[in-house]
Amino acid sequence: MTRIEPTSAAAARDRVESGALLVDVRSDAGRAASGAITGASIVAKTDVAAFAATQDPNREVVIFCGTTAGSAPVVAALAEAGFTAVSHVEGGFEALAAEGLPTTRVVADEPHAG
Repeated sequence: MTRIEPTSAAAARDRVESGALLVDVRSDAGRAASGAITGASIVAKTDVAAFAATQDPNREVVIFCGTTAGSAPVVAALAEAGFTAVSHVEGGFEALAAEGLPTTRVVADEPHAG
């Protein structure tokens, strides 16, 4: 399996500001608990192959999860699928939020009466 070292949240922010695609691979529960980075694409870890098939493998992609342990397998899968500029964020969501990327609160669906 391909191993790609994580990048800092500051470097990730700079890459996103330069046009890299930011991808959140946390669970719905993780986003509901912590929030979301505004503008990040959401891709379930089980949908990475389908996601890869719809993207330009030459576009820079920055992956984040709650931890690098969660994002590392996704980064490796994308690299093995031919993505040439893929990285993941040391410290995940919390580090990106601390770096000043805008966040939004995620509201879980409320049960419907009836």
